[in-house]
Amino acid sequence: MTSELDDLRDAVRAFLLAKSGEEDVRKLMESEPTFDPAVWAQLAEQLRLPGLAIPEQYGGDGFGLVELGVVLEEMGRALLCAPYFATVVLAAHALLLADDPDACARYLPGIAAGRTTATLAVAEREGWWDSARAATEAREQGGRWLLTGQKTFVLDGTTADVLFVVARTAAGPALFAVDRDDAGVRCRPMTTLDATRAQAVVTLDSASAVLVGQPGDARRIVAGVLDVASVALAAEQAGGARKCLEDSAEYARTRYQFGRPIGSFQAVKHTCADMLAEVELAEATAREAARLHDEGDPGFPAAAAAAHVYCSRAYLSVAMENIQVHGGIGFTWEHSAHLYFRRAKSSQLLLGGPAVYHERLLDRLGI
Repeated sequence: MTSELDDLRDAVRAFLLAKSGEEDVRKLMESEPTFDPAVWAQLAEQLRLPGLAIPEQYGGDGFGLVELGVVLEEMGRALLCAPYFATVVLAAHALLLADDPDACARYLPGIAAGRTTATLAVAEREGWWDSARAATEAREQGGRWLLTGQKTFVLDGTTADVLFVVARTAAGPALFAVDRDDAGVRCRPMTTLDATRAQAVVTLDSASAVLVGQPGDARRIVAGVLDVASVALAAEQAGGARKCLEDSAEYARTRYQFGRPIGSFQAVKHTCADMLAEVELAEATAREAARLHDEGDPGFPAAAAAAHVYCSRAYLSVAMENIQVHGGIGFTWEHSAHLYFRRAKSSQLLLGGPAVYHERLLDRLGI
């Protein structure tokens, strides 16, 4: 990590400590919208985070996945309730991978400035992030495209200004841009395990859409987005795991039992040592995958899948041990350990779950 990355981390952490404390997170979990527009505006205007990894020609700062990973580690640490992952990771990278200059010029400047939020809608009832399974239909009528179908597990679907939807055409699955305010769009929030990450069911009934890229390109676009999203999610998971480790270590130093801090007991020592090993390796795999992406290394897709596999397992394991180290108080809903456990479990399932991401790893390895 360079001094510039350390400075970025310090600035983001200081901002999130002030704006995304546990009390703020618990309040936003049950609110609508599920994020604070004022905090989002500050995040964009003061830190320019939405435009961090967007090319300069579209109003961004042109950094890569390494810098984005630093930001996401801190957001995962703070459990930030905001449409950052949906907008900056999923939607923006879908646009960039679509190789459609007109669409990029139309949407990316607003995303970079924080004026536009967006999301990517791929999964349907089964939860598969596989464009080939899309049942949502796109038909061309009178020179315009109309979409009909239903998408589920759409991140920040109730608040996104623009929905990038995968739908099937005669030429194969394609990517379309849909305004959430269109008369043919209905969004309802989903009740999920992790209330800190808003998800929605999006129903499309002859919704007006604009083609992004070419018909039949969605499979390639989604595959590329999944590689980037796997690394971004791994960074977020590593940040959350690091916070669980720090909370456990702090509690082990300050909680006394039988006249001694519980951290002096061998069982707790070993638990914390195992947590440390998992966290260190999670950070290493996520950061290495990000580096390979930015260097254009052909091994990036496999590294991305490996990072997602390991960080999903490590975060869930560390979050569970965090509850155990805290003992009885850790099992209460009022304790923050549960927020991290729920985020860890939902992140493990976010892009398809263990069976899917292990299969994705084998695919990226060419097996």
